[in-house]
Amino acid sequence: MRSFAQVDVFTTQPGRGNPVAVVLDAEGLTDAEMQRLANWTNLSETTFVLPPTRPEADYRVRIFTPGRELPFAGHPTIGTVSGLLDASRLPSRGSWTQECGAGLVELRRLDDGAIAFAAPPPIAVEPLEPGETTDLLTATLGGVKAEAPTVIEIGPRWLTARVSLDELDSLRLDPAAFAGISSVTPDITLYALHDSEVHVRSFFREGERIDEDPVCGSGNACVAAHLQLTGLDAALEGPGYRAFQGRHRGRDGRISVQLGEQHRNWIGGRAVTVISGTIAV
Repeated sequence: MRSFAQVDVFTTQPGRGNPVAVVLDAEGLTDAEMQRLANWTNLSETTFVLPPTRPEADYRVRIFTPGRELPFAGHPTIGTVSGLLDASRLPSRGSWTQECGAGLVELRRLDDGAIAFAAPPPIAVEPLEPGETTDLLTATLGGVKAEAPTVIEIGPRWLTARVSLDELDSLRLDPAAFAGISSVTPDITLYALHDSEVHVRSFFREGERIDEDPVCGSGNACVAAHLQLTGLDAALEGPGYRAFQGRHRGRDGRISVQLGEQHRNWIGGRAVTVISGTIAV
């Protein structure tokens, strides 16, 4: 039996954020055992905490979806450190360093008690030129023409673009067109600016199914980078803003974003442990 937690991220109310399963002592598990458990939990991600291999790190984590391993993901990063803190498996201080497939990720505690991670800088930035791919994106979005569609890779790879708030709310994706655009990227994050707030929706394919991520840390990190790349960050009231995501899934995710130079952006949120105990793997 191994120590286990399920943490709801980007919320203070259980059931209103994005859950992640966390195996707090995963040393000795095989890749196949980790993948099998992640498939069984059937959450968007399950994380496995291991001893660090680098002296700078406080812990190492591996992150699995039901079907594959990810080098980095946002809400599992916050959920893992929150679960470790709640289980008294990590020093309760102001900052920590996580080791994962994407390298070292810095985390810090914010004044309101939220935990924020320093988003990895974009590995690749690929604006879509007008043509067949942008036409396919428009078809995927049910006729909505997204502004400045750009593939941004920070570990996860998100096709990120801006739409109006009305378009974001009424969006209906076309599954056949989504399957066609998957040669560019399997995942799409869209956002809308409303006053000084940012509203976000993130979609991904899991097999033949299209899912909507309730609240997505890496998707919000790509939105922050997209705002900077397109100069839209100048429309915000300052270097920080609040993002909202999840109401289309019955959630109420709240994300704090602090923009920095050279895309050193901090993505933060509160988290609450809703299940704790042991699990047989």
